[in-house]
Amino acid sequence: MDDAAALRRDAEDKPLEIAGRTFKSRLIIGTGKYESYEQNARALEASGAEMITVALRRVNLSDPDQPRLTDFIDSKAYTFLPNTAGCFTGEDAVRTLRLAREAGGWNLVKLEVLSDPKHLYPDMTETLRAAEMLIADGFEVMVYCSDDPVYAKKLEEAGCCAIMPLGAPIGSGLGIQNPVNIRLIVEEATVPVIVDAGVGTASDAAEAMELGCDGVLMNTAIAEAKDPVRMAAAMKHAVIAGREAYLAGRMAKKKYADPSSPLGGLI
Repeated sequence: MDDAAALRRDAEDKPLEIAGRTFKSRLIIGTGKYESYEQNARALEASGAEMITVALRRVNLSDPDQPRLTDFIDSKAYTFLPNTAGCFTGEDAVRTLRLAREAGGWNLVKLEVLSDPKHLYPDMTETLRAAEMLIADGFEVMVYCSDDPVYAKKLEEAGCCAIMPLGAPIGSGLGIQNPVNIRLIVEEATVPVIVDAGVGTASDAAEAMELGCDGVLMNTAIAEAKDPVRMAAAMKHAVIAGREAYLAGRMAKKKYADPSSPLGGLI
């Protein structure tokens, strides 16, 4: 096999695997801030995502007298990922997810334990403690965390099945603020790394993937776009393009110009 063929073989992508589940799409979207569940469903279809996060404290799953998410998005066709949005203590998060398991049988969950309501950064001490409690209770935990490589590794060592560092504060749309730390987390991780929070537009999603992340999770970037369905489609293509660029391997950055055509041998 020649060198070029070997490189193509090595760069052949593998599907995203989380806790024994395989996903073709590397994009995960949320269920908050949309004008309606119907719009949410159309955005989900346009995004190509197979997993959707569900904030148990905010999304109606059971009251038949009100519009229900499950009337528009089939929980058998998509992987529902219950999350603990709005929880500020480990006990609160654990209680919420135990209720989710009782209600819907969900075992794969997204853990987030927040600190200050102003910036919504995760409380990493409580997050790690909650993760340990949930894993001991049989949950498969995808964990929202700060972009701290040290804590990211502690969460992986505790048994989390995916590490989800923030790109920027939740809902800010600021994009990847600390690419160096994201890259360090990716380099050290042996489980999927998924940027969660802060993405604002398609280029942010592509950047996350170009850093080597395994996926991107977003909600506000799609839900608060002027055209959420079109933005969802844009994010689908951005994640694919970013992943392909990462696998291809970007050219080295250079200090000076380098002509596309060789200058030697000119007539």
